[in-house]
Amino acid sequence: MSINHQIINFKSVIISAIIVWILGVTAFVSSYFVPVMEDPDLQANWVLSLVLIPATLLGAHLYYRKGYKTNGFKLGLAMFAVTFCLDAIFTVPFLIMPYGGNYITFFTDSGFWLLAAEYISVVAAYWQIERAVISTRSPNIE
Repeated sequence: MSINHQIINFKSVIISAIIVWILGVTAFVSSYFVPVMEDPDLQANWVLSLVLIPATLLGAHLYYRKGYKTNGFKLGLAMFAVTFCLDAIFTVPFLIMPYGGNYITFFTDSGFWLLAAEYISVVAAYWQIERAVISTRSPNIE
């Protein structure tokens, strides 16, 4: 493994993660205005889990388009760490606490950690697919 796989550009991580977070929060909040299911909280979580896939793919694409070779799992962890911080600073105080929630219930919810696994897995999958596409385009030199 070359040293390029170990380098993480934190500025690009933060920018990509903020974009994913904004898209996710917007979808989550917007879902409450279009009641489809009886349980609006469950509906919001379903919407978020579905929107998270293209949003995370976009975030990974924005990061990798600059030519970085960061391991996808490490990038996913780094991007999720930024999201975790944004949730702690903004989501919980402004969107959860006014409706009776708190930090403990938010961060210990199994749904939160399923979304975290989805987030990290999608970034890692994007990296694997991107590497496979690049390797098929490159001539095989031996």
